[in-house]
Amino acid sequence: MIAPLKILITGGLGFIGSNFIRYMLSEYPDYRIINLDKVGLGANQNNLKDIENDERYRFIKGSVTNCRLISSLIKNIDVIINFAAETHVDRSIANPKQFFFSNTLGVFTILEALREHNPKATFIHISTDETYGDIREGSFNEESRLKPSNPYSASKAAADMFILAYHRTYNLNTFILRPTNNFGPYQFPEKLIPKTIIRASRNLPIPIYGKGTNIRDWLYVIDTCKAIELIMHKGEPGEIYNISAGNEYSNIEVVKKILKAMDKPETLITFVEDRPGHDVRYSLDSTKIRKLGWRPQYGFEEALKDTVKWYMENEWWWKPLASKKILSPTPWRLRW
Repeated sequence: MIAPLKILITGGLGFIGSNFIRYMLSEYPDYRIINLDKVGLGANQNNLKDIENDERYRFIKGSVTNCRLISSLIKNIDVIINFAAETHVDRSIANPKQFFFSNTLGVFTILEALREHNPKATFIHISTDETYGDIREGSFNEESRLKPSNPYSASKAAADMFILAYHRTYNLNTFILRPTNNFGPYQFPEKLIPKTIIRASRNLPIPIYGKGTNIRDWLYVIDTCKAIELIMHKGEPGEIYNISAGNEYSNIEVVKKILKAMDKPETLITFVEDRPGHDVRYSLDSTKIRKLGWRPQYGFEEALKDTVKWYMENEWWWKPLASKKILSPTPWRLRW
C-alpha cells in the first residue's frame, strides 16, 4: 500500500501539468496536491475548472522564481514535480530572456529551497528530448551528450545540469524525465497539433515549416502522466529517464492525418519559411524506464482521433486562446 503524499506541482495549469493533476487525483484519493502557477502564456485556469472545488486540491498563484514563496511551500511536502516552463521554441527564438528565467532560474530556485528547507523531499523535473539536439539515425539514450539547438532547449539543458550537480553535491532526491513531443486535450493552441485542428476547423491555411520533413516522436499525454507516476514511486534518485512511444512521424504526415480525421482537404496545407535552427529529427531510447514496467498504452492513430474529437467538442476552451498571434504561421518572427 502506498502512503498518502503531499505533492507540490509547479506549472500545473499548463498542458501536461493539468493532465497530471487530474490523473493523480483520480488514481489516489488520499493524495493532496498544491498547484503553484503564475498563470502566464500557456497556462489556463480552465484546464482544471472541473476540480477547482476539490478539497484535496489547492491553487496558489505565484512564480517558480519567487524564492520566499517556494521556500514556504516546500517545507511540508513529500514530492515536488516541476512542470513550470516556457516551452514554445518559436517564442524562445523571438524572446530568449523569459525562457532563462522560467526554465533555468526557476529550477535553481527550487533546488536552493530544497537544499535549505527539505532535502529529503523527492524532486521530479520534467525536461525534454530537445536537450539532446537532433539525430538523423539511431536514438539518444540517457548517457548521450546534450547539444541543444535553440534558446528553449538550452534553458532546459542548463536546468538539467544544475539538478545533476545538486544531487551529487547535496545528495538531493532528484529525478529528470525527458519525454518526447506530447499531445492530447488542453494543449495550448500554439503547438502543431492543436493549431492544425483549430485552423482546419476554420478552413484556414495550415502552415508547415520548410518542406515538412522534420520528424518528431509523438507521445499521448496520459502515457506521460503514467511514466511520471511510476518514477515517483519506483525511480532511482539521481537518474535520468527518457520517455518515448516510438511514434515517429514527419510534421507533414501528422498534419495529413489530422486533415483526414477532420475530413478536410490537403489543399489547406501551405509551406512557410522555416524557423532558424530547426531540428531535423528527435528520437529517444526509452529502454531504461521500460525495464521498470512502463509502456505506452495509447496508440498514435486512435489517440490523435480522440484529440481531434476533444478540440471539436470543446471550442469553449480554446476559442478565447486562439488569437491571430497564437495561430500565426511564423510566430518566431513576432514580438512577444
